[in-house]
Amino acid sequence: MEYKDYYKVLGVAKAATQDEIKKAYRKLAVKYHPDKNPDNKEAEAKFKEINEAYDVLGDADKRKKYDELGMNWKQYEQMGRQGGNPFGGGQYQYSGDFDGGDFSNFFSQFFGGGSSFGGGAKRGRGAARGSDLQTEFEISLEEAYHGTNRVIQLENEKLRVSTKPGAYDGQQLRIKGKGGKGSTPAANGDLFVNIRVRPHHRFTRDGDDLRSTHDIDLYTAVLGGEAIVETLTGQVKVQIASGTQNNKTIRIKGKGMPVYGKEGMLGDLYIQLRILIPATLTTEQRRLFEELRKIS
Repeated sequence: MEYKDYYKVLGVAKAATQDEIKKAYRKLAVKYHPDKNPDNKEAEAKFKEINEAYDVLGDADKRKKYDELGMNWKQYEQMGRQGGNPFGGGQYQYSGDFDGGDFSNFFSQFFGGGSSFGGGAKRGRGAARGSDLQTEFEISLEEAYHGTNRVIQLENEKLRVSTKPGAYDGQQLRIKGKGGKGSTPAANGDLFVNIRVRPHHRFTRDGDDLRSTHDIDLYTAVLGGEAIVETLTGQVKVQIASGTQNNKTIRIKGKGMPVYGKEGMLGDLYIQLRILIPATLTTEQRRLFEELRKIS
């Protein structure tokens, strides 16, 4: 049986991440989907081939076996089918009509809608795995800092999803077995939850660090002194050196974001200082500034 280079089929490197493999598959699935290529046998064959490749490379366990066995992959698969598929399912077989579904149905089902992959995508022998589903929820920067939770309404249940301190925008959480229903509970798909962190009115995030601005008066900039600045955990007092220049940045160690998954580790807070020039002066202030100018 002919060996196929599934990495070449999807156009990815062998070292590609699972996310890169998924993105490559989605792009090709859209390009070669039969609804976009009616009566195109070549596109239909390509669509079958990329589904076959993703069925293996999109599953970490199957991908590992494929990487290990190389040219023996097909033989091993046949042996597995004789005594039960060693990978828990066969390859996708495209029926040609997606149960009459249209291209929009394909999008809704694969990118987070229906409970099965395209309706007409069938597995070989073994347990038929349910499709993976996607959803998202939005949190504030404060919630990202401390950790929070949301209740997600699934088809027949409510699911409480928690985030750890340090959650970040674009993070994806995987909840096993909460996706589309498979032929057995063990074959259920997974639910992927995408995290969105709302922009903050004061702080911007730079990895695990935070950045902000703080205004100081001219006299503190020239003579030095103290300033009270805001952090996500309250106000702190910082020292301002004499002769501070406009837009100078100071670092407050440990006042950034928690490092996700590493308890006790924190980023830093960087404060850009903006010097406020007096818009109006009293007669006495103007006289003193004139004296300073003469002395300088």
